[in-house]
Amino acid sequence: MYRVVTMYGTDEPWWFFDGWKEDIVSVDEFDDFYKALKYYKKEWFEMAENYKEFTSKSGLQTAFWKNGDEEWCEDCVGYLQRYHSIALLEDWHAIPLEKKRSGYSKKSGELPERFCSMKTEN
Repeated sequence: MYRVVTMYGTDEPWWFFDGWKEDIVSVDEFDDFYKALKYYKKEWFEMAENYKEFTSKSGLQTAFWKNGDEEWCEDCVGYLQRYHSIALLEDWHAIPLEKKRSGYSKKSGELPERFCSMKTEN
């Protein structure tokens, strides 16, 4: 089962930290990888129209953001960037190496430096 998942939260979609599914906004399911890929591309282009800053990975995961869209984090006592993300997953996991697409690895700018150090200590 392939899933195109859209998320909104303070983590990029490739981290899969504990509780990452709490950031899910929508899930679309597909039995066929290429149908899921086509849908991912359609959603990617729609998000790219609204968010000029992005980083995409060859594993078909993209974080889009607007500078200044931040959330206060009590644990790390600082503001964290919020991301509108999209990911194509296979059975709730990153797609396997043989399905990665190097042409999808691109970015419009550098990811903001801020991250929650409390999440990386686990």
